[in-house]
Amino acid sequence: MVYQIHPTAIVDSGATIGEGCRIWHWVHISSGASIGHNCSFGQNVFVGNKVVIGNNVKIQNNVSVYDNVTLEDDVFCGPSMVFTNVYNPRAAISRKDEYRNTVVKQGATLGANSTIVCGVTIGQYAFIGAGAVINRDVPDFALMVGVPAKQIGWISKFGERLELPIYGEGVAVCHHTEENYLLENNICKCIGKS
Repeated sequence: MVYQIHPTAIVDSGATIGEGCRIWHWVHISSGASIGHNCSFGQNVFVGNKVVIGNNVKIQNNVSVYDNVTLEDDVFCGPSMVFTNVYNPRAAISRKDEYRNTVVKQGATLGANSTIVCGVTIGQYAFIGAGAVINRDVPDFALMVGVPAKQIGWISKFGERLELPIYGEGVAVCHHTEENYLLENNICKCIGKS
């Protein structure tokens, strides 16, 4: 076995799990899940069948990653954050053929107790604050807080707030990595070091 699994965890036959993964207490990984290398699954995590998880993803305690969710490399899911996959659920009506795709791009952080309403794309290195509710697409490097979430700034790959206006144009530097960021046409990009 090329990954660590706690005796209380359940990994259904057919699940694909990469090397170096750590699967902790009472985790359940479904048979159709596809998981990359060096991922960590905290206590009481559930991973559905139609889920794709990249490399170096960290999913903290009490998170359920339901069908039709894709997590790219280096995504962080904070404790007890929530994914949905049906937009308008009713107990008496089956809507399994109406699941909406949710994509979380590389390096994004989903803070503790945040909720991601299905059908959205969260951009690269975006930062979703604790308790925020995301109900629309989030740009790369956006810093989002509140219910429903609104953008309050931009954030670097390192996780440092950038001195940029929310709209318009500008240039900022991450003081930890010395990487430069360009805001142009309301799109933020990392343009590397000077």
